Amino acid sequence: MEKDTTKPLGKVIRIDEGEIRGHLDKMVRGTVEETLNALLDAEADELCQAQRYERSADRVDTRAGHYTRKLHTKAGEVELKMPKLRRQTFETAIIERYRRRDISIEEAIVQMYLAGVSVRRVEDITEALWGTRVSSGTVSNLNKKVYQHIERWRNQKIAGDYPYVYLDGIMLKRSWGGEIKNVSLLAAIGVDQDGYRRVLGVVEGHKEDKSGWLGFLKHLKKRGLRGIRLIISDACLGLSEAAAECFPEAKWQRCAVHFYRNVFSHVPHNKVRAVAAMLKAIHAQESRAAAQDKAQDVIAKLKTMKLAAAAKLVAASIDETLAYYAFPSQHWLKIRTNNPMERLLKEARRRTKVVGAFPDGQSALMLVAARLRHVSATKWGTRKYMNIELLKEMDKELLYSAA
Repeated sequence: MEKDTTKPLGKVIRIDEGEIRGHLDKMVRGTVEETLNALLDAEADELCQAQRYERSADRVDTRAGHYTRKLHTKAGEVELKMPKLRRQTFETAIIERYRRRDISIEEAIVQMYLAGVSVRRVEDITEALWGTRVSSGTVSNLNKKVYQHIERWRNQKIAGDYPYVYLDGIMLKRSWGGEIKNVSLLAAIGVDQDGYRRVLGVVEGHKEDKSGWLGFLKHLKKRGLRGIRLIISDACLGLSEAAAECFPEAKWQRCAVHFYRNVFSHVPHNKVRAVAAMLKAIHAQESRAAAQDKAQDVIAKLKTMKLAAAAKLVAASIDETLAYYAFPSQHWLKIRTNNPMERLLKEARRRTKVVGAFPDGQSALMLVAARLRHVSATKWGTRKYMNIELLKEMDKELLYSAA
């Protein structure tokens, strides 16, 4: 019987992925460092109009050594040798003076913060990704740069007509003298003359009352807001009065969904579903006259159900929810409620939950404004919300029938 000469493998080759990854990172970092330093040397040669140690009649300056500085890049931290010149200050187009981080890293940090990542998590993420840990002060300084752009955006001119405008407010918390107090932010979005949604403005209001809304609407009007045909909002205190004062030519549409909720507050829980179906039937009619007739039936039905308070509210306020019938039927679903604004503020509230209580109203305003601007630019910029040409066609038909 032949003897088995095969031997079991004594040692299996093991690959240390961490060690290989570290080695590759080091190689990439070294390549980035070498490339950047070569580019800096080339820039210095161009400024001197001669290479290092070269004797040339065209030379205008000479080297005076270099100094080192760190730069945080996506490949990790690299060391740069910044050339020094004897007669002039070395200015480079490659690395902005005094910059300590690659601009792509700064943009990533800001995007993380605006997307809802807490400052502490930003610190952890930057350390895991790039091997360098940014401080909370760094995040704060980067945000200040962004906030300068936000402030310009908040006060820029509003161009063109905005037939439909949605208004609403959001209440946040701020720490004031050891106490937690409310800070109110007022916001507006509009559908422009091409059918796209835009964030028109956001300001801090002392509270959601007539004076607050009047100040906000005057701010929008001063910046050029015009062409408003319909203002959609909840029945906020003083809002409809402020709108009528600032834009008397515009109609006001009370949000149907908020109106339902107001009615439900006077309805027992076991009858809410039945009452909801009755209210929805009002807004499912083909014309305003039919909706008003249906509302009378609903009022009578509520009275028979012994819901006198709900019936009284419907009788007093149902007309405020029917203004949308004066506009193209294809737009009704999008203009009879304040849902577009509700969804936008929901995005802002999701972001502000990470912060909790703000140190002041200005920081709350800047963060919410940045978030609203981000959503408007990334989600609304290329997607048409409605066919606004239908509104123009309706106007032509009205002029023709009047003639």
